[in-house]
Amino acid sequence: MELNDVKKRLGIIGNTPALNNALEVALRVAATDLSVLITGESGVGKEFFPQIIHQYSPRKHNTYIAVNCGAIPEGTIDSELFGHEKGSFTGAHEARKGYFEVADGGTIFLDEVAELPLTTQVRLLRVLQTGEFIRVGSSVSKKTNVRVVAATNVNLHTAIESGRFREDLYYRLNTVPIFVPPLRERKGDIYMLFRKFASDIATQYRMPTISLTPEARLMLENYSWSGNIRQLKNVAEQISAIEQQRDITPDVLRKYLPDYNPTTLPILVGRGASVSDNSERDILYKLLFDLRGEVSELKAMIRAMGLREDGGGHKHIDRTKYIDAEDYVEDVQEANDDFGSGIDTKPATTKEESLRRQIMAALAKHEGNRRAAAAELFVSERTLYRKIKELGIE
Repeated sequence: MELNDVKKRLGIIGNTPALNNALEVALRVAATDLSVLITGESGVGKEFFPQIIHQYSPRKHNTYIAVNCGAIPEGTIDSELFGHEKGSFTGAHEARKGYFEVADGGTIFLDEVAELPLTTQVRLLRVLQTGEFIRVGSSVSKKTNVRVVAATNVNLHTAIESGRFREDLYYRLNTVPIFVPPLRERKGDIYMLFRKFASDIATQYRMPTISLTPEARLMLENYSWSGNIRQLKNVAEQISAIEQQRDITPDVLRKYLPDYNPTTLPILVGRGASVSDNSERDILYKLLFDLRGEVSELKAMIRAMGLREDGGGHKHIDRTKYIDAEDYVEDVQEANDDFGSGIDTKPATTKEESLRRQIMAALAKHEGNRRAAAAELFVSERTLYRKIKELGIE
């Protein structure tokens, strides 16, 4: 079975290893009747996995019911799940089947399972152990053959320790665990998802599709996305509906990411890689990304750190006041008032030289303050110190 075919059938977008691993586990366990517990933060798309498990199982032609346990009042949850007899409580004018009875032979998805009251957890445990349940107001035991898939964004170990969730029920539900990764760990998928959401709303309301500049895309991929896919979709829809300009720049995008903090995020992180693995690439990217601005800043730094006048009133660079000027300037003959001529910047010929120049520029800009230079380069102070030693920077 091709994983891409499954994604296409259910409209799942993404190709990061963590997501693919979760999908593969769901497909492998689908052929069994084992209980599955899906965990992950709110908004990561946990609801797709029970659908996969049901649709690729022998039960696929039978009933599938999704129940949001957190949305049903505590006083009626037992009746909803297990049914009730006529007259068993006020308003029970007739007998009613519960979800476990209706879904006999099929699959029940219990979303937000950690919200179940303890009394309901006891009833659910009995269904999982024996396949038996009792309607509210009845003393007659009934049988059902239901596959249970549960999901939660709550840490169940913590809930067990606090007495809010039964440990025996946890082990019954958690026969096969599936963890759905948060969006911030799926950086390679963020832009694809954004384009899909933007395209959908553009088609729905017959408007031009928005697009992101490279800088805005970088900001999007490095945002923390505490609300995960749900938040990303919300941002794509807001921008599509509100902004008249269809090319979205970082300044526009920042309005919809109010807590965006670039100083806490890497400039570029490869798919599936850690920040430390990509520190050198981060610096190189920043070098290319800000090249034009760095050249201007370099000119200003050299001027500020050592201009002197000769006897004829012309300004020249005092090399004794700027020891590393040779690393940046190949030949300076004369610096006029606007400091716009006479500078021939030396092109980087190797990766190491590019790194060396970028680090030296940051150190010079911050007068040797390594912490400030590291923040400028979007790397840790420890990484900067290591690179300084490796590159022989004084």
